[in-house]
Amino acid sequence: MNAIISASELASDLAGENPPVLLDVRWQLSLAKAAGAPPFDGHAEYLTGHVPGAVFVDLDRELASAPGAAGRHPLPDLAQFGAVMRRAGVTAGRAVVVYDGGQGWAAARAWWLLRWTGHPDVRVLDGGLPAWPGELSTREPSPPEGDFEPVPAPEGLLDADAAAALARSGVLLDARAAERYRGDVEPIDRVGGHIPGAVSAPTTDNVGPDGRLLPEEELRARFKALGAADGTPVGVYCGSGVSAAHEALALAVAGIPAALYAGSWSEWSSDPERPVAVGADPQ
Repeated sequence: MNAIISASELASDLAGENPPVLLDVRWQLSLAKAAGAPPFDGHAEYLTGHVPGAVFVDLDRELASAPGAAGRHPLPDLAQFGAVMRRAGVTAGRAVVVYDGGQGWAAARAWWLLRWTGHPDVRVLDGGLPAWPGELSTREPSPPEGDFEPVPAPEGLLDADAAAALARSGVLLDARAAERYRGDVEPIDRVGGHIPGAVSAPTTDNVGPDGRLLPEEELRARFKALGAADGTPVGVYCGSGVSAAHEALALAVAGIPAALYAGSWSEWSSDPERPVAVGADPQ
């Protein structure tokens, strides 16, 4: 099963006998609060127009726990996550399509959570809302209660120790911008740099100018050049576990399974006892 779906494919599926559940996960990483400006309001954006039938899901409140020692976007409480998904109409026997405002990070977070907790058929709208050619709706639907019960997989999730080990035994990809990986700048977390042994692999290099993922062959070649090939174990992290989910999505499209370090740099760097590497060299 492909991890992404085109807008034309989605339009066809929505017109079919068993249309997918649609989740709108518009979100932006914003420093506006620190600057005194109002933060991005995904629900307000949703109300101005969304794919008809889509239910809004809030990343910060419903796809993450409160920030703390486990990072800026710790994984949500599973019971709460299950309740949110059921409210949105998610069932185990019906496909789910998630989208955001176009960047793909937030949609990938929802995709990863649903896949990790056992949903068998979840796809991301490639290109997000800007790729949708149809009319938009301002009506907020109230779908029938779903029956999805999240059951996390024993694999696919890394903690800090496992991420550090994987950076030595396999390939650990850092999905942040290269300047944050090198430690040239760090606008959010305590200190700049990267997990020793991690390889710089900015998520932005996985998409073309139109915001859509590169073709499967190009993604496979990119990740092979970074060391993710021939069955090598692969893990991904970013600042707080959001853009890394988009890297995991790109890896899935390329046919490469990857585990996610959900705490990511925001958790790693919060502990002054953990080692930090700086510069372009992984070590």
